[in-house]
Amino acid sequence: MTDIAVKPQRTQTQATQTQAIVIEAMFRHPPQTLWRALTTGTLIARWMMEPAGFAAVVGNRFTFRTTPAGAWDGVIHCEVLDVVPNERLSYAWRGGDDGNAGYGSKLDTVVTFTLQPAGSGTRLRLEHAGFELPKNDTAYQNMGKGWKKVVENIGTVVDEPR
Repeated sequence: MTDIAVKPQRTQTQATQTQAIVIEAMFRHPPQTLWRALTTGTLIARWMMEPAGFAAVVGNRFTFRTTPAGAWDGVIHCEVLDVVPNERLSYAWRGGDDGNAGYGSKLDTVVTFTLQPAGSGTRLRLEHAGFELPKNDTAYQNMGKGWKKVVENIGTVVDEPR
């Protein structure tokens, strides 16, 4: 893996300003190798968190569990929104509570992984979109750093011998 780039993106709607975390990285592996890491529960657990009930099937609902905060139980509720094998995986990422400020505030976002062949390898683009500012500023800041580490971890997982 080489070259991880974090690219903030802002979107302005009538009522709310949203922010997206965008990270791009090059891998020396073909898309199929990265796809396996993105869609196999035991591998996802090694580069991010263990998913409960994950399947790369549109409409499938699954969860991740992280540190609870205030009125939030720490469960991230996800639903697979789009699957194009070896090209794109997208899922809703929802959690938090309206009663929390800062960490654990209500979050309703979408995570999209896009794979594109590039030379002898693959460009991975991760976009986590829909952070409402300023309400989700803490999540945006923390997850921006976290997603960069996650992409580095994906590189470690795909570089390991099978």
